[in-house]
Amino acid sequence: MSDVLDASPYDALLLLSFGGPEGPDDVVPFLENVTRGRGIPKERLKEVGQHYFLFGGVSPINDQNRALLDALRKDFAEHGLDLPVYWGNRNWAPYLTDTLRDMVSDGRRRILVLATSAYASYSGCRQYRENLADALATLEKEGLELPKTDKLRHYFNHPGFVEPMVDGVIRSLADLPEDVRDGAHIAFCTHSIPTAAADTSGPVEAHGDGGAYVAQHLDVARLIADAVRERTGVDHPWQLVYQSRSGAPHIPWLEPDICDHLEERKAAGVPAVVMAPIGFVSDHMEVLYDLDTEATAKAEELGLPVRRSATVGDDPRFAAAVRELVLERAAAESGRDVTRCALGALGASHDLCPVGCCPARAPRPAAAGADSPYA
Repeated sequence: MSDVLDASPYDALLLLSFGGPEGPDDVVPFLENVTRGRGIPKERLKEVGQHYFLFGGVSPINDQNRALLDALRKDFAEHGLDLPVYWGNRNWAPYLTDTLRDMVSDGRRRILVLATSAYASYSGCRQYRENLADALATLEKEGLELPKTDKLRHYFNHPGFVEPMVDGVIRSLADLPEDVRDGAHIAFCTHSIPTAAADTSGPVEAHGDGGAYVAQHLDVARLIADAVRERTGVDHPWQLVYQSRSGAPHIPWLEPDICDHLEERKAAGVPAVVMAPIGFVSDHMEVLYDLDTEATAKAEELGLPVRRSATVGDDPRFAAAVRELVLERAAAESGRDVTRCALGALGASHDLCPVGCCPARAPRPAAAGADSPYA
């Protein structure tokens, strides 16, 4: 291409993800990383790891991130965006600290971060920022020159994230038997979190019943349901439901659980359900086990036809959305005119997480926000 897109002042993009085991011997060490500091016995971790052992001890998330990396690099190259893309994980190789160290060695000094979590919450945003701060603190102790890191805004309502999910729901509806298709309900699924964490998600002004976490998911669900109605001519009832609950049973978490929801839909005479995992970027373990295995088994037990729609993954539209988000943030940092692309009622999210946004359970430094110790 003759046109070269300008990502300055940034000189690299970091794909920051959760990580996952890539073999049976990795499962318990991986879970030890995830639960570090909680004092969970190894025997308990082996029990928890059974989900992974069902799939050969391999989480699909790393291969999915490799596919997304390829999609991003391909899109950037095709559109003349000269910006290298790196990859680091919070809980498994390639580890975030190692990747940041490599980036510094390569001369990267202004880094944009793309987290594989689209919504506001402690675990979906601030915890990533805490891990960034931990990694930067390690590099600082090693005497390395620290790069400035900024995190891309939440992209839950970007067209490049929403539109692939619309297509996925429509494909899943079309795959249902014709006699139950028009009466099918849509269960928009996301990760359950403690209600206390949900209520304090997002900026302080968004705190309240469910906070930004629930509001953002509801906005996306409405967008998809409306688009499905417009394209199929059928108004499918829908509900936001939750999955992957963990932790002590006495602590309230967001409900209803997807399996309970399927039982309720069956009892209400609903002929079929499409499970749409809008809370997840890719088909990682919590999609494969909690929906494709556990919830699907529950539906079979109930005699309820179900289909599970696809996540966004490495869809070219999502890669294009990331490019647009990079250029949007670069323009804002450079004082250039900015067009912020967002669907729905909530508008584009903030660039910089404000003080009090998705507060930590215990005070910890967090990078790439208004309260960052790393300017």
